[in-house]
Amino acid sequence: MLNVNNLKVCYGQSEVIHGLNFSVPKNETLAIMGRNGMGKTTLFKSLIGILPLSEGSISVENIDVSRQDSYQRVENGIAYVPQGRMIFPSLTVEENIKTGMDVSRTKKIPEEIFTLFPVLHEMRHRKGGNLSGGQQQQLAIARALVTNPKVLLLDEPTEGIQPSIIKDIANVLNEIKRIRDITIIVSEQVLSFTMAVADRIIVIDKGHFIHEDLRDDVNTEQIKKYLSV
Repeated sequence: MLNVNNLKVCYGQSEVIHGLNFSVPKNETLAIMGRNGMGKTTLFKSLIGILPLSEGSISVENIDVSRQDSYQRVENGIAYVPQGRMIFPSLTVEENIKTGMDVSRTKKIPEEIFTLFPVLHEMRHRKGGNLSGGQQQQLAIARALVTNPKVLLLDEPTEGIQPSIIKDIANVLNEIKRIRDITIIVSEQVLSFTMAVADRIIVIDKGHFIHEDLRDDVNTEQIKKYLSV
């Protein structure tokens, strides 16, 4: 579904992502794990088109999106839930979700969204800024899903969220993968969440991939060492 080849990203003259190669098939959840400042967010911003590539290519179902603007990548099937969620605080929950529907064929929020996120249905007329952090995260995921993505990118979805809601989000992501033909890529530091959702884990360090495992083969103590400061 997603193929990334020799991906390099620079800030000015400094290369910060160093020739990454990976593929993610349909119906797989891939977790990119690493400490703060190791390149996770930079990688995600380059995949959605916020940051330009200095070299390499990105394709979605064999369509090269490497030089496309972000909105074109959304049209070709990439959805992005940024770190910090970035919902519109002055818009209602319903209005927030509808901002993601410009590229969809329907103008009505699918019932599936409120089935996945019942709390959003209860609060659909409430301003986004009045939601808790966990509710805002669910709103950001819902807004991304209404674009009908082939690839869903989630950058640090558990950041600042209480443990009970983290479990809810893990369950929702697993349900999304069950009911849709979708590829999910999540950047994360919380190992328990990663082990609950990921089929495969890659560790990033200073813009390089340094470790990869299928979930069933993961040595959690080894991963913890990579994540420790």
